[in-house]
Amino acid sequence: MNLYLFLELIIVGALIFDFDGVIADSEAIANTVLAETVTGLGHSTTLDQALARYSGRRWDEAVAEIEAAIGKPLPADFSDQLKLATFERFRTDLKEVSGASDFIRRFSHLPRCISSSSSLDRLQLCLSVLALEAEFGSHVFSADMVARGKPHPDIFLFAAGKLGVGPEECLMIEDSASGIRAAVAAGMTVVGLCTASHIRDGHDLRLRDAGAVHLAHSWSHVEHVALEFFKS
Repeated sequence: MNLYLFLELIIVGALIFDFDGVIADSEAIANTVLAETVTGLGHSTTLDQALARYSGRRWDEAVAEIEAAIGKPLPADFSDQLKLATFERFRTDLKEVSGASDFIRRFSHLPRCISSSSSLDRLQLCLSVLALEAEFGSHVFSADMVARGKPHPDIFLFAAGKLGVGPEECLMIEDSASGIRAAVAAGMTVVGLCTASHIRDGHDLRLRDAGAVHLAHSWSHVEHVALEFFKS
């Protein structure tokens, strides 16, 4: 019997995907736009500096950091204008993380969803650009839907409930330490994915320290982990 057909017959569980840096190779684009914007405000900033200073932080913390760097309050429309500029760049430059769509379609027999800190409109735009809307349907969940964002487990517990599975039956794929801490707190098994263009040296160690049970540097590696997880 074909292995995938065999797994389809016996599987109990679900796949939960983070989005930015896991399916969409969006983190480098978003942080490039942020670096350009902060530079335009008078504080020269590179992509690597934006990733180090702002990536993975709550937005209010990032805003405070930017204001400290430029020495004055940000314009009232800063967040809205940054969002518009980022969305425009996504429309022209966004690509998937290599191998993501092949993995998603290969495991299409599994319940699955996206659980992300990004806003729902950003998720919907990026899924449209990547032509992946049909792969998830209504199972696209934003942290805006729950009381607390990552590193709290709320978004992942919400997602498991929507899929009708227990958290312990879920394999979660994440690229951030805060997301991994959230998934671990929810009781899920986590793969730390280190393959998107924003990944820098030492990132895998931070994911391991956050609680990732598996580290993967390609989607083919995630495939091996998934096959083992769902047959156990």
